[in-house]
Order: sequence, then structure tokens, then C-alpha cells
Amino acid sequence: MIRRLHSSLPGILIAFVGLIMIIFGIYRGEMSVVLQKAINICMECIGIG
Repeated sequence: MIRRLHSSLPGILIAFVGLIMIIFGIYRGEMSVVLQKAINICMECIGIG
């Protein structure tokens, strides 16, 4: 049991750090920037933009 928990600890830590970074990005307002870039890329692919 302890060995299994020890082997999954790095994965849990990486997931936690990723979650913290996502929350920090949302706090800074990066979500709207990413969405706007995604919209521009999609419009260019379709040929509208």
C-alpha cells in the first residue's frame, strides 16, 4: 500500500501544480485571450477571417 502511494505521489504533485497554474491563469484573465486566439485560428481555417 505504501509503495503504491509512493509511486503515485509525483503524478499527484504534477496534477496539483497544473491545477494551481490553471487557476492562476484564469485569475489573470488569460482565458479570454486564449479563447480569442482560438476563434481567430478557426476563422482563418474556415476562410472567413
